[in-house]
Amino acid sequence: MPAPRTYLLAEIARRIDGELLGDGNPEIRGIATLRHAGPDDLSFLTQSRYRAELATTRAGAVLLAREDRDATQRARIICADPYLAYAKVAALLSPSPSPVPGTHGSAVVDPQASVGSGTQIGAFCSIGKGAVIGNDVIVAPGCVIGENVHIGDGSVLHGNVTIYVGVKIGQRAIIHAGAVLGSDGFGMARDGEGWRKIPQTGGVLIGNDVEIGANTTVDRGALDDTVIEDGVKLDNQIQIGHNVHVGAHSAFAGCVGIAGSARIGRRCTIGGGSVVLGHLEITDDVHVGAATVVTKSIRRAGEYVGLYPLQDRTVWARNAALLRNLDKLEKRVRELEAVLAGSKKSRS
Repeated sequence: MPAPRTYLLAEIARRIDGELLGDGNPEIRGIATLRHAGPDDLSFLTQSRYRAELATTRAGAVLLAREDRDATQRARIICADPYLAYAKVAALLSPSPSPVPGTHGSAVVDPQASVGSGTQIGAFCSIGKGAVIGNDVIVAPGCVIGENVHIGDGSVLHGNVTIYVGVKIGQRAIIHAGAVLGSDGFGMARDGEGWRKIPQTGGVLIGNDVEIGANTTVDRGALDDTVIEDGVKLDNQIQIGHNVHVGAHSAFAGCVGIAGSARIGRRCTIGGGSVVLGHLEITDDVHVGAATVVTKSIRRAGEYVGLYPLQDRTVWARNAALLRNLDKLEKRVRELEAVLAGSKKSRS
C-alpha cells in the first residue's frame, strides 16, 4: 500500500469544495471516529446520536453538515454531506496503489495474450490465450485469467482472482481476493432420478467502475450474458446467478444471493443476507432491507423489508405457534362471519 499522505486542513477544504471555519493550518495525517481521533486526525459527524462525542473529541478538525456549523468551535469543514466528504478525504489520505510495471518471472503469459503498458503482472499468475489486459492494470499474485478475457485500463485484481474464458471487464474495476467471474451457472435438467448438466454458453459483461468483493461469484449466462452495469458495488461473498442483469450504480451488501435471470434496476440497494428469487424484476431506485426474501417482482420504487422483528424467545415461540395455525383461524373467522350474516338475515 502507498504511504499515507499529509495535507493542511485548508487544502483539504479546497479539494472537497467545503467551507473552512477556523484555523486552516493544522496538518491532517489521518481520519478517525470522534471517539478515537487525535490532534492529527480529521473526524466527522453524520448521525445525531454521536453528537455528544463532538464535545469531547480530540480531533484536529471535523467535517460537519451545514445545519451543524455552530455545534463546535473546533476547526471544521462545512459540507452538504459529511459522509461523502469523509469518503473523499479518506481517498486523499490513503490513495490507491499504483502499478509497478512489469511481469514477475514466475507468471505464465500466453504468447497470444496482450498486456498493456504500465501494467503489473504478479507472481504465479496465469494469462490465457487471446486475453487482453489494458494499460495501468494491477494483477496481483495468484490470479488466473482465462482465454479471451478483456480487462479495461486502470483495473485492480487482488490476489487469487479467477476470471473464466471470455469475461469482459470495463475500466477501473476493483476485484477483491478470491472472486470468481464466469463460472458455470446452475443449469440442470431432470433426467430420471438424476440430473443432466446444461452447458452454460453465455458470457459475463462487467461495466466501468465496478467493485466486486472478496469471494463473490458471478456466473456466466446460460444463453445470454450475465451483465453488471457501470458503477455497481458488490460486497463480499455475494452470489450472482446466470443471466442476471444488474443496473448501473446499484449496491449489494454481503451474502446477498441473486438467483438466475433476475433483473435488478438502476440505483438499487440490497441489504446483507437478502435473497432475490429467479426470473423476478426489480425496478429502479428500490431499496431492500437486510435478510429479506424477495419472492415477487417489485415494480414501484421505494423501501421494502421482509425481516421478522427480533423478539424474546418465549414471545417468538408463541407467535410462531399462532402463525402455524393461521389457516385454521381463518376458517373459523369465515364460519363465524357466515353465522353472523345468517343471523342478520333472520332478524330482517
